[in-house]
Amino acid sequence: MTDMSDKECAGPVAHFACLVSRIGHPLVFITVSAGIVFAKQLPAKTALFILVALLLSVILPTAFLLVTGARSGRRPDANVSERDERRRFYPWAILFSVLGAFLMWWIQAPMFVLHGACVMLAVFILAAIINAWIKISLHALFASYCAVILFQVDVVFGVAAAMMAAFVFWSRLFLSRHTLIEVVAGIGLGVGGGMVAAWWPG
Repeated sequence: MTDMSDKECAGPVAHFACLVSRIGHPLVFITVSAGIVFAKQLPAKTALFILVALLLSVILPTAFLLVTGARSGRRPDANVSERDERRRFYPWAILFSVLGAFLMWWIQAPMFVLHGACVMLAVFILAAIINAWIKISLHALFASYCAVILFQVDVVFGVAAAMMAAFVFWSRLFLSRHTLIEVVAGIGLGVGGGMVAAWWPG
């Protein structure tokens, strides 16, 4: 999934920025971070089971929505790069988050998992509201969100995630995918959501 053209990625620095944006895609950041959190805090079989449930209920449906939207011509790429497009995307993202939270409750996942799923739902709702004014950076939001949570789980992973998040912030600005205020808003919402998820137990 990419929102960058070959022309935008021409040149070594631009190519690196595009690579960072692709690796730092919210779906990638969330999947990897969730895998680390589950592996660190749960038995291996339980961690795998919950990660698969998350993939099936939230990650893969969202990826399918993005890819099919691009292939059908409803949007120019596999991302929601325009604010108007996000008005159609957010209801689906919120629905998938509701399904994910419900599934975590139904399979009796540990409370920290259910709490995190509910916080993610709240973050999506807030992002959808903010979209009435600005196109908040979801890359920055979820990179920040995951980095804060990983800090609580393991400092080494937290530092690595924060460094990657910093590169993601830079890449979104360098590629002109977002304005500074859109990235800062994403960071603020992500850090706030991450702190609620990690340090304010439900």
